[in-house]
Amino acid sequence: MQKKRTAIIKRATAETKITGKLNIDGTGKYEVKTGIGFLDHMLELFAKHGLFDLELKAKGDLRVDIHHTNEDVGIALGEAFKKALADKKGIKRFGAAAVPMDEALVEVNLDLSGRPYLKDLVTYPSRALTSDIVEHYSFNDAKEFLRAFVNNAGVNLIFNIKAGEDLHHILEALFKALARALDEATQHDPRIKGIPSTKGKL
Repeated sequence: MQKKRTAIIKRATAETKITGKLNIDGTGKYEVKTGIGFLDHMLELFAKHGLFDLELKAKGDLRVDIHHTNEDVGIALGEAFKKALADKKGIKRFGAAAVPMDEALVEVNLDLSGRPYLKDLVTYPSRALTSDIVEHYSFNDAKEFLRAFVNNAGVNLIFNIKAGEDLHHILEALFKALARALDEATQHDPRIKGIPSTKGKL
């Protein structure tokens, strides 16, 4: 019987306090309250489309701005994925997904390599990426969240914005594609014995 891949989410600093639970092998149940409405929405659809069970609550210094809470939630969620995946035996390791959202199209490719890297390719340089804000949330805020996540989960993540005029649609497609790619990469393949690397370690 496969061991449950779960982790407790816990991070406390002078600026934020984050608690919760993650189950990689879930059904997409979620309860998210970060104090940042748009980030809540992104994490809810991330859990739903990745079939991850996610409970996450955050209290931060939002009276200043969203930066600390946004980044620390990414750190805490990345740490939880890394802990839940443990030694990564038998996983597919690589994942890819392309998701459309009305006029937007975003593609995500990732590797659970243990070597964090974030690269954003913009095939379609939409004005929305530099000037639009959705509920106090910008494209740069999303990148800061993703950078914190990949650095602490040990993920090589490359995403490409191939179309999009509406920032909400672009970010929703991005988080859904990330969820689907992570779901693929974290799945077990019975043909894979041990660690999926010639080095013997990820």
